[in-house]
Amino acid sequence: MKIGIETHAYVHDGISFADGIRKMRSHGYDCTDYGYFCNTETPLFQVSEGEFEKILAEHKRIVNAEGIEISQTHGPWRFPMRDESEEDRAERFEKMAKSIRGTAMLGCRNMVIHNMMPQGHKDTDPDYVKEINREYFGRLCEVAKEYDVVINLENMPFLKQCLARPEDTLAFVKSMNTPYMRMCLDTGHCLVWGIRPGDAVRLIGKDYLYTLHVHDNDGQKDLHWLPGTGVGDWEDFSKALQEIGFAGTLSLETCVKNVPEEEREMRERALFLTASRLAGRK
Repeated sequence: MKIGIETHAYVHDGISFADGIRKMRSHGYDCTDYGYFCNTETPLFQVSEGEFEKILAEHKRIVNAEGIEISQTHGPWRFPMRDESEEDRAERFEKMAKSIRGTAMLGCRNMVIHNMMPQGHKDTDPDYVKEINREYFGRLCEVAKEYDVVINLENMPFLKQCLARPEDTLAFVKSMNTPYMRMCLDTGHCLVWGIRPGDAVRLIGKDYLYTLHVHDNDGQKDLHWLPGTGVGDWEDFSKALQEIGFAGTLSLETCVKNVPEEEREMRERALFLTASRLAGRK
């Protein structure tokens, strides 16, 4: 099993993309979760088409040179959620479609994305929410098919949102009946629901579980703590991945932060060792 981490775990605080990727590789990572599409306000959506392509080409060159694979990207969303009007959804569709094309340009096949959440944390009309998501993702899957990219729908931590639990996300993905839509399991989001990540792995299974967002929390809030610092049952999670024969990347959606610089190197290497154990490496 390959091991990955979000790009911005290493590209931050004035550290260049090249230097961050180089350090990521030196710590042992095989892959990265490319996060430059993940917000609708990211600079990649503000530049010209030519500059967009130029930036992606340079990032692809750098990761290839360092022997890092972009195993997944994160499609655009915004918080607070703003998916109520047709105009809002059209704007996000345009950016999602562009991100799918960008994902293909990076040589990646998996783009993680959140469902449409028109009422924010309140999901007062499940039938309506499912209807707009079916219409929206039906069109987006056609774009994904054009570029041979798989949309990975992510389970969410919002307790009043009808497509948030792993079982509901999975049911929706199956209802779309297309090979261009599968699942990203977010372990921290499971914990907010009181669901053990290992149980969610077994529920989804190898055929539908394509990507992971691995992090921990206190079982109450989506805190993106390091695995082993919260309530997650990580031994069972690792066992479940082995049981189903998970073929993807164990990808961390967390990072070392708020530590003195002299400690950062040691803690970042320790985080990789934690991920290695979860992936079943000796």
